Amino acid sequence: MDIFSPRTSLFTFGLVLLLHVAFLYALQSDSARDLAQRVLPKVMYAEIIAPPVPQPPPPLSPRPPEVVHKPRIVQPAIPPMVDPEPSERAISPPEAPAIVAPTSEPVAMSAPPAPPAPPTPVTPPRFDAAYLNNPAPDYPPLARRLGEEGRVLLRVLVTADGRASQVKLYATSGSVRLDEAAARAVTQWRFVPARQGDQPVDAWVLVPVVFKLQ
Repeated sequence: MDIFSPRTSLFTFGLVLLLHVAFLYALQSDSARDLAQRVLPKVMYAEIIAPPVPQPPPPLSPRPPEVVHKPRIVQPAIPPMVDPEPSERAISPPEAPAIVAPTSEPVAMSAPPAPPAPPTPVTPPRFDAAYLNNPAPDYPPLARRLGEEGRVLLRVLVTADGRASQVKLYATSGSVRLDEAAARAVTQWRFVPARQGDQPVDAWVLVPVVFKLQ
């Protein structure tokens, strides 16, 4: 097809004219306006709102000055000292020492206390009185066979009624058998009790016992 032929040009011109007419009509309608709103760019309007201006704070009331209470020092009232005139000063004479006149009566001197009386001596107990009949200790048979001899010295506490309450070995004979035999015998003895004045008292006495073979 030849696009430059008169027939084709007429057709093209008619088509363009028809399009213009349709476009103008479309602009008159609501659809054209909607289309224009869709096609044409939207214009955005921005409004700048200024921020509120801050109000200045209310003025502060002046603070009253702080009152400092200082301690008050009160001086005691001292009466003024008045120095008397030299003529008015009273001078008291010194006191004279008191003189005590001696009395004519002699002063009785207290006698010194009398010295305590010496204690009454104690008469020691006795064990050799004939009337006591104290038996001699038995000679141990074994000590006799062994030929043991010796002297035993016993310390005896004699009561006020003449009995031996305690018997202790004071000096040994060298043989245990002889020492024990002497102690057994003296425990059964009777004694003359010790005396302090006329009063019998307890006292210690040394009792010798001799063992000798004949």
